[in-house]
Amino acid sequence: MIEPRPDVALREGYHSPQVEVRVRLNTNESPEAPPAAWRDALVAAMADIDWNRYPDRSATTLRSAIGALHGVGPERVFVANGSNEVLQTVLLTFGGPGRSAAVWEPTYALHSHIARVTGTAVVEGERAADFSTDLDEVARVVRGSRPAVSFLCSPNNPTGVVDDADTVRAVLAMVAEIDGLLVVDEAYGQFAPWSALGLVDDDTPIVVTRTFSKTWSMAAARLGYLIGPAPLVAELDKVVLPYHLDAFKQLAGTLALAHTDAMDDRVRRLVAERERLVARLRTLDVDVWPSGANFVLFRPRSRAGAEVWSALVDRSVLVRNCASWPRLDGCLRVTIGTTDEDDQFLAALEEVIA
Repeated sequence: MIEPRPDVALREGYHSPQVEVRVRLNTNESPEAPPAAWRDALVAAMADIDWNRYPDRSATTLRSAIGALHGVGPERVFVANGSNEVLQTVLLTFGGPGRSAAVWEPTYALHSHIARVTGTAVVEGERAADFSTDLDEVARVVRGSRPAVSFLCSPNNPTGVVDDADTVRAVLAMVAEIDGLLVVDEAYGQFAPWSALGLVDDDTPIVVTRTFSKTWSMAAARLGYLIGPAPLVAELDKVVLPYHLDAFKQLAGTLALAHTDAMDDRVRRLVAERERLVARLRTLDVDVWPSGANFVLFRPRSRAGAEVWSALVDRSVLVRNCASWPRLDGCLRVTIGTTDEDDQFLAALEEVIA
């Protein structure tokens, strides 16, 4: 039997345990479904799909709708099967053997995982003690290793920290000095107070990635996109597989963009619920980090995080055990759910750590 590539043979995949529980708050999904009007429109429009024909290879209608949302033309939009395929295409295009990608830990695990799978070396730096981006550490990694691609995740997963505009501009300047590319992963961008989208133009080496999974309540659709310089997007189009985005997904994404007000309302409710949850957590025997996303990172003080995680599962509440991330031993991450789900989580947590 043929053996896999030796550089990936022993590598663990990216997994988030799924167990049967009453309250599932471990994968940062939206607790609310998309609007019924979107669902009804999608069901009706499916009748017009020519299932015997290939989909629009360029996804022109969807790209135009996304571009209109952000005030750019479709030539600056790249769409794919979730933001993870967007990241994979970026690394296939600009990474690969002989090139490297930079990450600052702890951060989204798939940045380094996808880099390695694409044959891209990974260079790692560390975030500051409060998990903010340390510009001295960025300078050490960028100027010392000259990575082809540098990743900033803001709001950062799993810590929730948001990089401010001055920080992102400073990192961008360092990356531009070495003719690299800065990828700002904004999977949770709509929950944050600002976005790096305003920094994108055709002459600046920065792209911003987004997803429909979180704020658009469409995790099941697996749809993500990138806003970047038009010449860079044209290179991505050369690398991605032909017809990679099916007709149903293109239709679902396009129709969702007609319900921006509903998405904005949902985001406002989740941000308010996040602040309520954080306030309650700060009254308990846990350390809590500020978050600009739809989740909160915390660490129990008096019991091991793994013990608390197991005890919560015993009470039919599932959160994410973040012990596998660098420097996050004992940390847990809870997704913002409905008020009822969050109350059940808080009651279970209070009982466990009492």
